Amino acid sequence: MSVRHPVFARLYPMMSQAMERGGMAEHRQALLTDLAGEVIEVGPGDGLNFAHYPPTVTHVLAVEPEPRLRQHAHTSAERATVPVEVVDGLAERLPAGDGTADAVVVSLVLCSVRDQEAALREIHRVLKPGGQLRFLEHVRADTPGLARVQRVLDATLWPRLAGGCHTGRDTVAAIERSGFAIERLDRFLFPDARTPSSFHVLGTAVRRN
Repeated sequence: MSVRHPVFARLYPMMSQAMERGGMAEHRQALLTDLAGEVIEVGPGDGLNFAHYPPTVTHVLAVEPEPRLRQHAHTSAERATVPVEVVDGLAERLPAGDGTADAVVVSLVLCSVRDQEAALREIHRVLKPGGQLRFLEHVRADTPGLARVQRVLDATLWPRLAGGCHTGRDTVAAIERSGFAIERLDRFLFPDARTPSSFHVLGTAVRRN
């Protein structure tokens, strides 16, 4: 079930630390505030979210398909203040039963999964009715010009360079089509400049049925 991006996986821990220092840590904190109960984190990468989980979380099942990043996630899990279990697995086939999670967390993941709709169906499946999807994601630009640039990048080099990432997915619309109601949605630029990769959303959606 592994997804291998060997070059990206070597570089990502350094990139993610730079992003943390640049302000991403505050967005991660906001993403996870007030979570409780059983949580599944899809694609934790090197596990930077683990330090931000509140003590009301009883267990985190962290599903990471990239072997090198999964090793980093294991190390981060050992330092976490809540129980974190790191396992191999794909977003499109989560190793969890139906309706077993109080919340699912995705952080810079839905931009890079191979099949976004399948991943969202799986998230819907493992959530309890009324359970929360917390998301922090790259999204489509808000102007036609930059959206065109994103489409060109996504069709050529960007996914190969960035571990499968796509800059221009309309992730909020995909979440709504997948049986979720958006309860909170914040849009922001990170970094604080209008580039093809800087458009982000942070939000909460609830499983409707």
